[in-house]
Amino acid sequence: MIELTRLNNSTFLLNAFLIEQVEAFPDTTITLVNGKKIVVRESINDVKLKTNELYRTIGLASIYSKQDAEGS
Repeated sequence: MIELTRLNNSTFLLNAFLIEQVEAFPDTTITLVNGKKIVVRESINDVKLKTNELYRTIGLASIYSKQDAEGS
């Protein structure tokens, strides 16, 4: 789970595995796999950094790094 902030300054936890895409309209809008959209205060880069940190914490980032190195 990653901690994010809604536009009304309330914080919430989001299951990062449900994120389908993140866009800026100019507010950062996260679309989930079920089609629900959530608008947050964090920038796209902040959402990416938090998601990548979660993946590193649970060991998924190293899996992707190894696959990228093998594919080169």
